[in-house]
Amino acid sequence: MKNIIISAILVYLSWLMLNGNIYPSVLLSGLVVTVVIVLFFSAHHPVFKDVKLSPKAIAAMVAYVFVFTGELLKANLDVASRVLSPSLPVNPGIVEIKTGLKSEIGRLALANSITLTPGTLTVDVKDDSLFI
Repeated sequence: MKNIIISAILVYLSWLMLNGNIYPSVLLSGLVVTVVIVLFFSAHHPVFKDVKLSPKAIAAMVAYVFVFTGELLKANLDVASRVLSPSLPVNPGIVEIKTGLKSEIGRLALANSITLTPGTLTVDVKDDSLFI
């Protein structure tokens, strides 16, 4: 039950941050989406079992958001410069990266962060490896 509550809080906070508005319709639709997601996925995918909401963890999440935002900005500028370059300097391929992350939620966060970065896509996650 604790994992379901933590999952619901994280999903709802993510909804609010991504939406950027606090209109009643946004709050209500976010609540509906949160309930559906948590009820459907919590029973089948216990990825949140390692999540602990301590002050240290919350500070780490906030720091991660700022670091990721900076890295995302740099990646966008890099992709823009490559696209505008006459020679189009790209080297496509799939590489395996060993993460060393122990928690499932950590690997999930890393895989999603990589996929959000322009020009990259996480194809598969196996044990402690990501295929990008």
